[in-house]
Amino acid sequence: MLASEAAMTRSYLKTSSGSKANVHRKIPAIPLIKQLTKYKDKQEKQEVVAKPIELSRVIHLMEDPLTSTLKERHIFVLKKVVKRCQNGFLLKELADVFKILNLVAEKSKDHPEYTSVLCNLLNIFRLPFLKEKTSDELNYAQSVKESISQLGFLMRVPHAGVRNQICNSIISFYSSVTAKHSADGLHPTSPGYRVQLLEQSGLAETLVLSMTLLEHQRTVQLQVLHTLQMLSSSSDVNCSLMLKARGAQRICLHMNEPDPSGQILFRSSEILWNLLERGSKEEVIYQLTNLDCIMALKEAFLHQLVNGVRQYDLQLRNDLLVIISLVAEKSESPLIESLLAKQLLLYVTFPELKSHNPLVRNLKLSFRNEDFEMKGLLLNLVVVMSKNKSALQLFKEGRVVLALLLLAKPTAALLTGPPGPGNWTSVQQEALQLQALATLATLAPLMVDDYMTCHGNTSLLLLLEWCTEQDSYFGQGHCFHGTGGRGSKKAQMRYCVRLLRSMTSLSNKAINQDLFDQGAISQLLGIIMQMDGNPDEEDVFTLEIMVNIQLILSALCENEQHRKELFGAEGVKMAVHFLKMSPEKFNSGLGHNKLILSTVDCVWSCIVGCYTTEDVFLEKEGVFLLLDLLNSSPRNMHYVVLGTLLELCDNPKTMSHVLAWKGPNGLSTPELLLQLWRQEEAEMGVRRDLYGRITDPKKPILCCYQEDAVAMVSLPADRPSASVMDVSENLRSKIHSVFCKLGFESLPGLSTEDYITVSIVTRYLDFKVGEVWDEVARELSLEEVRPVTPDQDALDAIAKLTEDTARRVIAEQSTMLEEQEKRDASEEKHMYTEIMSNWKQQELTAQSWENFVAKTSNYKILKETKVRQENSINMSRPKPKHEEAIFHPTQIPGLQTTTFSGRVITVESTPAKLTGGPLDHSELALEKVAILGEP
Repeated sequence: MLASEAAMTRSYLKTSSGSKANVHRKIPAIPLIKQLTKYKDKQEKQEVVAKPIELSRVIHLMEDPLTSTLKERHIFVLKKVVKRCQNGFLLKELADVFKILNLVAEKSKDHPEYTSVLCNLLNIFRLPFLKEKTSDELNYAQSVKESISQLGFLMRVPHAGVRNQICNSIISFYSSVTAKHSADGLHPTSPGYRVQLLEQSGLAETLVLSMTLLEHQRTVQLQVLHTLQMLSSSSDVNCSLMLKARGAQRICLHMNEPDPSGQILFRSSEILWNLLERGSKEEVIYQLTNLDCIMALKEAFLHQLVNGVRQYDLQLRNDLLVIISLVAEKSESPLIESLLAKQLLLYVTFPELKSHNPLVRNLKLSFRNEDFEMKGLLLNLVVVMSKNKSALQLFKEGRVVLALLLLAKPTAALLTGPPGPGNWTSVQQEALQLQALATLATLAPLMVDDYMTCHGNTSLLLLLEWCTEQDSYFGQGHCFHGTGGRGSKKAQMRYCVRLLRSMTSLSNKAINQDLFDQGAISQLLGIIMQMDGNPDEEDVFTLEIMVNIQLILSALCENEQHRKELFGAEGVKMAVHFLKMSPEKFNSGLGHNKLILSTVDCVWSCIVGCYTTEDVFLEKEGVFLLLDLLNSSPRNMHYVVLGTLLELCDNPKTMSHVLAWKGPNGLSTPELLLQLWRQEEAEMGVRRDLYGRITDPKKPILCCYQEDAVAMVSLPADRPSASVMDVSENLRSKIHSVFCKLGFESLPGLSTEDYITVSIVTRYLDFKVGEVWDEVARELSLEEVRPVTPDQDALDAIAKLTEDTARRVIAEQSTMLEEQEKRDASEEKHMYTEIMSNWKQQELTAQSWENFVAKTSNYKILKETKVRQENSINMSRPKPKHEEAIFHPTQIPGLQTTTFSGRVITVESTPAKLTGGPLDHSELALEKVAILGEP
């Protein structure tokens, strides 16, 4: 070991002297010993390594004013540092290493000889860092983070080789490069250690900022883009750091720089994609929303569209189109000002519309998957741009609506199967047809004039007719819009009906009249009944189509008497059929709840108001079905059902149906309505006592949210107050209106609780008027306005009248409750009397049975019973005559003494002289009375 230390001392002194003069050194007499290490398989000679050079001495050598100009000595020592650290840098030495790197970088500006050494040192960063102990990773984390950050600042060195080497070293952080074997017990850091600290160091932000230094170094610029692509694809933190340095904008502005290989454009688009996916999408779009970036995207897209031939170029073109679509979502993006929108609309209508514009005159589509994808992206761009009203004029000039209608029309590819060359395949044509219909559903309501000019209604009705035809066409269902339509034309019908619904919902008289004139009502009724005839095909898409058809019919027939008449018996049959739907389907998840709502809306709009259709509806028990639905449906459906029923009550024939209805357990219509009233008030938080009586005469029908609005600010005249809004936001006003039709007296089957509720319903309008006037008085007080004395007296009189009315109602309710209590007490007393009688009879029966059993099972009791029986018999016999008693005969003179002959009693009749008749002894009445037990 002494020889080894001497050798290392000589080596260090020799390298640090810097002169060729002879230096006298004391050489120990101990010879150099080589240590041999034996292994199982082979023997390997290993010299004892000399003591490594100290990095602090190297720093001192380069910073010391006396040695700072010794260039050759510096390079010699640095090479030794490179050789010493060839297996990787120690974590604890990274701070010194970067001090050396910064010194070398500063000297390389004036002395290019340092550049090669700098590159060699940077090349070592490809290897993992080394650690002596496991805890070194945590202990030196801050130092490593600062060192990696300094690595990005070395991009200031103008040498291309240095910059390339920095990028290569950073890329190696994400590779699987392993450190060489170290003999001194050193181990490489964990695989993700460098990557984690790289994210925290802010290196990505530094690299983005360094791009301004690379204008004349295309190869370096490409390498930096490659590095940024690697960083942005692996970490959300790196993407945030890049956006912090406005990376999206910087990269977009440099994406069209001359590059024969095309790598700059490709990597730039990939970085933008990574930033959109892993970074803040809003921030990326914000940075790209300026005229310079839009012009750069326009130039790149048009270049790829015109010159792209390879699949790689076509995919890159589509990626750029997606980025443009995302930028177009922002309303303030200068897409129109840059003329990019106008040029893109040419490609939207190509090849459906012919144009002599030079941009599309020589454009050829290969109809490959990439072109099909571009067509779909262009249609999506139309939807995005439609949010900008300024783009509608461009759509009008470009005849976009006409192109979409032509694209939605069934073509040869759909009708005859696979097309010839130079056209879309049947699968592609189906997808484009469906997407065109979906696009029209957004665009056509905004461009009604163009829609009518292009005969949009006619095209859609013809398409609907084609959808109902039985032919050899079967939908593929591969695309997003074709979901659920495989093997049929259901997808086309779904989007066609959805488009018609969008147009009819505009309430445009011209559109609705045109549809009516072309027989849309009968055609739609036929379609919905045909679809309902196949219950096996019932799914969410079928139900959606039926709902939309009913909404279209409602829009066409609303407030149109003649159209309601044409809706006729066929339409009533359809409505009644869907009203009979089982309530169990409401929560099926397929959309039956929407279907029943649209059916009720169809009844309200297409049947109510026309006596002929109303009569048919009543004949088919439509009122009973509405009441059944009102009883079984959820609370959120009550409003529309009750509103429809109220409108039907204008027909005098309806009332008999309403009163004749009976629900479960004999529930009548008044009982049902009163139940709904109580449920509504409980939901609204109206104050009622346990029996449903009014508790506060000053607020008889006030709900909780109106009480919260007592201290509200004064509302303007064009805004309804809380009391007025309350009328339209709950069922109470409708229930009161129905009772106005039914009457408030002589209602069958009502309980005392119901009559208590009826007393409130009867005065609902009076209470509501008083509530509105009270609100007026509060608003005047909030505005510090004092009414004139007559007006104030009127307000006070109205408030007092409302309160007195409420107190009278409370008194009536209390009277009803007392009478009910008396009836209940009487019924209870009668019930208890009946119960006592029943219990007494049961006790006597039980006692009789016990006595009978006792006689048969206990001889002593039997003897006692017999004695009692004999005593009872003896007591019933006549007592013997007393000797001194005077006997008075009891026989009436003239009567024959009664004689007993065996068991037969012979009685002579009364003499005739006593009865006034002739004396005839031959007339005797002989009666034989059978003794109990004798036959």
